[in-house]
Amino acid sequence: MNVRSLGALALICVTAWGLASRAVRAQTSVALYGLVGLDIADTKRSGGPAAALAEQSPGLTAPFWGIRVNEDLGAGYRAIAVLESFFQPANGGLGRTAADPFWGRNSYVGIAGPFGRVTFGRHTNLLYLAEQAVNPFQASILFSPLVMQTFTAPYGGAIAGDTVWNNGIQYTSPNLRGLSATAVYAPGGFAGSNGVYNAALSTTYNGGALSAVATVQRTRVVAGVASPTQNAYLLGGSYDFSLFKLYGALQGLRTASAGLGAHTFEAGLFVPLTAQLSALAEWAYTRRSGPKNAVSGRNTGSAGLDYFLSKRTDLYLLTVYDRLSGNGTAMTYATGIRHLF
Repeated sequence: MNVRSLGALALICVTAWGLASRAVRAQTSVALYGLVGLDIADTKRSGGPAAALAEQSPGLTAPFWGIRVNEDLGAGYRAIAVLESFFQPANGGLGRTAADPFWGRNSYVGIAGPFGRVTFGRHTNLLYLAEQAVNPFQASILFSPLVMQTFTAPYGGAIAGDTVWNNGIQYTSPNLRGLSATAVYAPGGFAGSNGVYNAALSTTYNGGALSAVATVQRTRVVAGVASPTQNAYLLGGSYDFSLFKLYGALQGLRTASAGLGAHTFEAGLFVPLTAQLSALAEWAYTRRSGPKNAVSGRNTGSAGLDYFLSKRTDLYLLTVYDRLSGNGTAMTYATGIRHLF
């Protein structure tokens, strides 16, 4: 083979390699995204310590950043991976607290296709996702009364486990005329104790103005340790009347061996006042029962305004009313900012 042929062959190889590299790049996408936000709040809860003025990194939404990978495998199938980490803008710390792992929000890998999606790893708890769908404050652990009374211990939250579950095998079905379902199984990894695991099932419907969700879960593992069996459920939904959107939910839990139970009733309202300004309001009441007929009740209500400076940046002004039975009323006032990227 002469020099000219070798040169032509080299040119063809280089061109083919370049085209193949472009094809691979075109079939694989990597996205960096997240949210930065915090607020300044004068916080007081019923039955708690004196009011305190401070910056709060969680704000209306817990700040996080993430990496999402999608690779086209052909025939409608994709390889997917997600890594997400919480952080604290107020002090530069990692996680919501020092107890969080680095990839504390989500960290999973899996396959998606015509059959739905299967993922393995750390996933956001299905009950927590269901709560976000039935309240105007969505994921807020500081301003959504439903979420506060479920997951925030100072407000009586008694759900077993965190808002994120480890070691999950999760399946999400395709959307069939607005109806879809997600199931998760999270083995505890205890030798000789295969029955010690967490499991949950959530069914959602989104059809026009109406959205509804039904979720059940059983928890037997908390922070890697076997715990008393707890069963929980949530039924709720929302309806968009254009001029305003209404939310409502009923939630319950029972920890069998401890004799502890709770029932929560929630209602919410979202009103778009202008193209940029919205009003939000939510109320939740939880009745808790414990051993020896001990009963307590808690009313928590939140209201406020949310103003969008752009599609990605908003300012908010919020207040929270809290009253625990046998204690006085407490009020919280906060103003903050969020930015999506």
